[in-house]
Amino acid sequence: MILQEMAQEALALERDLSGMTFPETIDVSSGAAARTVEFLSEKGHRNAVMACDAATSKVAGTILLDAASSMKLALHPVLIDANAAGNVVADEASVVQLLLSVQQHRATAIVAAGSGTIHDLSRYAAYTASIPFVSVPTAPSVDGFTSLGAPLLIRGMKTTVSAVGPSALFADTDLLRAAPAPLVAAGFGDMLGKFTSLLDWRIEARLGLSPYDEWAAAMTEDALESCIRHAGSIASRSAEGITALTEALIRSGLAMLILGSSNCASGAEHHLSHYWEMELHRTGQRQLLHGAKVGAASALISSLYKRIAASADGTDRYRHGEVVDAAGRKALERHWPEIQEWIGSLPEPGRIRDWLRSVGGPVSAQELGLPEQLVEKSLREADKVRPNRFTLLRAYNRY
Repeated sequence: MILQEMAQEALALERDLSGMTFPETIDVSSGAAARTVEFLSEKGHRNAVMACDAATSKVAGTILLDAASSMKLALHPVLIDANAAGNVVADEASVVQLLLSVQQHRATAIVAAGSGTIHDLSRYAAYTASIPFVSVPTAPSVDGFTSLGAPLLIRGMKTTVSAVGPSALFADTDLLRAAPAPLVAAGFGDMLGKFTSLLDWRIEARLGLSPYDEWAAAMTEDALESCIRHAGSIASRSAEGITALTEALIRSGLAMLILGSSNCASGAEHHLSHYWEMELHRTGQRQLLHGAKVGAASALISSLYKRIAASADGTDRYRHGEVVDAAGRKALERHWPEIQEWIGSLPEPGRIRDWLRSVGGPVSAQELGLPEQLVEKSLREADKVRPNRFTLLRAYNRY
């Protein structure tokens, strides 16, 4: 249904999607997981590996292995090992573990049975091995299921590398409704981050630093608004709410495919999240859910941006220092009245926290357990995480 609606929209907008890589099938429905094996068999795969972790192997893994047995398809589970801190992370060790299994079993496809980390590993391993992968989300926790990029931790640094999108996506709403509540709240938090990411992108485009795509922006906004409308049913994990959240996350991911970048879905709030993740990894601490960090960071960024907007020209400093980019500062000042209006349309940070609280998610860095010193430092330095991206946070720190 999602792909059919996109095709109709593209036709109405006279948009050519022929050169873009979309999943052949997106199935968001009850019992979808078992249909994964049917898809693999139809495509001629008789030998595949299933990337999973200890938790997801017990839910999606059981369904997939039973279905594979009945279809006479060899599906070899690969339980990605946790690191010393107990985290399953998309780092060098996990990538090698999955690739070695692909080689050992001479697999012709990978099934990603899990959430964000398992998908990042699968998409990169599939890309490296030149084989397809199929997505079977076990929680509606992130919007990157259809992504063409894999954010990996390479020597402790968050680095997004080229990868491949899924050839098909089977989102089983029975599995997703049974996902742990924090993972559902994380997916909702990832979507709330679109408030600030869309603003950052809009400003970036206004300054002539990136192209702007109205369709990708509208798709992302529609997905975000759907989550807000369904906040109550998402909190109760009803079939309607989980379906709405899952489809919103998928639509956000497809908007990134249309755009060819993550600008519409990732801004300063994501850069804070990545910064916190790298620091936790560096210090050997337990990782936090991506969407939980993004949700709390979006409220933090909204607060900062509204404080900036209250200044005459946006140049009040969070930390005083030299102006690094004088030309950029002049461009920002030239468009500042318009940018102030855009910031004014951002939800108040308290409203964002209310939404997060309504689904049971953490509402602040403090509730995440992050020390104040780290939060302060991240506001000064997180814009360096993605040096090729403009955000108002970067302008605030560097202009």
